Amino acid sequence: MNLLKGTAQRWVVFVVAVALWELVTRAADDVFFPPPTTIAEAAGQIWFSPLFGEHVVPGVGRMLLGWALSGVIGVALGILLGRSRTAMAYLGPTFNFMRSIPPPLLVPFFAATIGVTSMQLPTIVFGAVWPVLLNTVDGARAVDDTKVDTARAFRLSGPQWLLGVVLPSALPKVFAGLRLSLSISLILMVVSELVGSINGIGNQLVQAQRDYDLPTMWAWIVLLGVLGYLFNTLLLLAELRALAWQPRHSPEAQSLATGG
Repeated sequence: MNLLKGTAQRWVVFVVAVALWELVTRAADDVFFPPPTTIAEAAGQIWFSPLFGEHVVPGVGRMLLGWALSGVIGVALGILLGRSRTAMAYLGPTFNFMRSIPPPLLVPFFAATIGVTSMQLPTIVFGAVWPVLLNTVDGARAVDDTKVDTARAFRLSGPQWLLGVVLPSALPKVFAGLRLSLSISLILMVVSELVGSINGIGNQLVQAQRDYDLPTMWAWIVLLGVLGYLFNTLLLLAELRALAWQPRHSPEAQSLATGG
């Protein structure tokens, strides 16, 4: 019952906002801002047609693969570097410099060096790896002294120490980085597909813009919002399950669990 009540509370503002959007756009009658019902009609023609398999599936596949690769790289390097102050002292400035570069600016570089049709995945990985890496470093540094002393007393091996003590302690920070990385991956998926891609949501956004098909363009934008919400919800559920042994979870995951 509490779950249903909490779900209703979270969605009531959204429903009211869509209703107001419908009324305002109907009254304004502006071709650039079609009402939600018109967008929904265009979305139905896209989402339940071969276009979904031709453009959404490849794009989402690249996004998830890039996000997964950035997660593996970020967690592995973050744990190793987080337990080595010397390594971070040398590499920290380089990492801070590289993460300060806006990933979309590197699209021309990757297009020139890798190829226009192959640069989507490297673009996503480069931009999405930094939140995971830096958050994992912070988490690995924050291992409780009691756990360190206990591990020494039991003479744990290197892999046992990293996988059994450091990684579980760093998981809250890791999931925080993964959530940021997921959002960045979705953005970079679209940005990289705007340039030279033969398929994908970004490719279709540009095509709809060139054809002045505004309802279709808005339908693709709405789909991006739906995908972002869906992936974030699934990740929060995974976080809640992975951190069930901890007394505290992230506020978002706790709200999802309690329905509040």
